[in-house]
Amino acid sequence: MNEPAASTSPGAARAQPLMSIGEVLAQLRVDFPDVTISKLRFLEAEGLVEPQRTASGYRKFSWDDVARLRFVLTAQRDQYLPLRVIREQLAQWDATGEAPGRQRPTLVAVGPGGEVPGRESPAPAESSEVRLGRADLVARSGIDESTLAELERLGLVVSDPPGWYDGDALIIARAVAGLAAYGFQPRHLRGYRTAADREVGLFAQLVAPLARQSDPAARARAAETARELVALSQQLHAALVRVGLRSTLGR
Repeated sequence: MNEPAASTSPGAARAQPLMSIGEVLAQLRVDFPDVTISKLRFLEAEGLVEPQRTASGYRKFSWDDVARLRFVLTAQRDQYLPLRVIREQLAQWDATGEAPGRQRPTLVAVGPGGEVPGRESPAPAESSEVRLGRADLVARSGIDESTLAELERLGLVVSDPPGWYDGDALIIARAVAGLAAYGFQPRHLRGYRTAADREVGLFAQLVAPLARQSDPAARARAAETARELVALSQQLHAALVRVGLRSTLGR
């Protein structure tokens, strides 16, 4: 993963042009189309970025603030890192003056409507905002129609609204296609659904109180907490499987 580098000196940081939160949002949406102002405010509240404030209290972001935000958003999107780990990496950045990775992102010219001249809009992330028809899901995942029907019967893939599938359905279908290459059939995977439902029940107890609040910052914290819980769950599951296979592998 390529990450932004820090600025070379405090003097250079002061010389940078400052941007409003709306201008920063337009910059980031080129690569992170789902990011919102509430998300940026949440990351500020978590201490991951510290924009300057005008006498009237308006946020003003430097180039380095944008670089830090890109670092955080990239780490979450590409590596599913929890904020605790990202915060540690940013602390190392602050201590050494060097960010993990070497590629510094560049600012782009963004039009008043958020468009980037000469550049196509980025494809939407494979998330709840993605909408695929049944034929598209089959074609893009590599499974066949009968397998999709079996996944739906077992509750592993859900069509919502009927006839349409989101990005998570595509991820699940692709994983099933990969496992099928090793001889696994959908009926072998029912345990994953059961285990996931148990985790959902546990995690919902933590995030539901925040998600029900009308405060956008609270809802952003709920989404962030859910993301961190999912990342930690993935790490725990992978480690337990590795430990369980050691005796089989003779290690």
